Amino acid sequence: MKIAILSDTHGLLRPEVVDHLRTADAILHGGDINKQSIVDQLEQYAPLYVVRGNNDKEWAEDIPHDLTVTLDGVTFYMVHNKKEIPSDLSGVDVVVFGHSHKYVQEEKDGILWLNPGSCGPRRFHQEITMMMAEVRDGALQVEKISIPHEVT
Repeated sequence: MKIAILSDTHGLLRPEVVDHLRTADAILHGGDINKQSIVDQLEQYAPLYVVRGNNDKEWAEDIPHDLTVTLDGVTFYMVHNKKEIPSDLSGVDVVVFGHSHKYVQEEKDGILWLNPGSCGPRRFHQEITMMMAEVRDGALQVEKISIPHEVT
């Protein structure tokens, strides 16, 4: 199973991101979507699992603050802001979060922590990133995807 992991699109779904979404069996979005039309677009490519970010206002009231989903035997806990992750992560294999726009891929205490960074408008001179992951035999292999951008 191939999983696209993205966050902080902030109203922009880049063509380079869409190219990866076309190959995904599922999409995880860590929040700060900014408009319903992005959700609608994402749902065209694969089943979508999404949480609400701090910039997702009234339009996103039906989007959950946090979400736990199991895909192909791997359990993901999703929330936008890392500071809001509960201390008890029993049964969780992977934590997906966003907010900082900074790419993170690290294992702590047997749990994989993933922040795909931001693949929306470029901010703070940070790179534009997302992740593609593959579940094989109950294990998750993650690939960092860097989206080229003009240097300003």
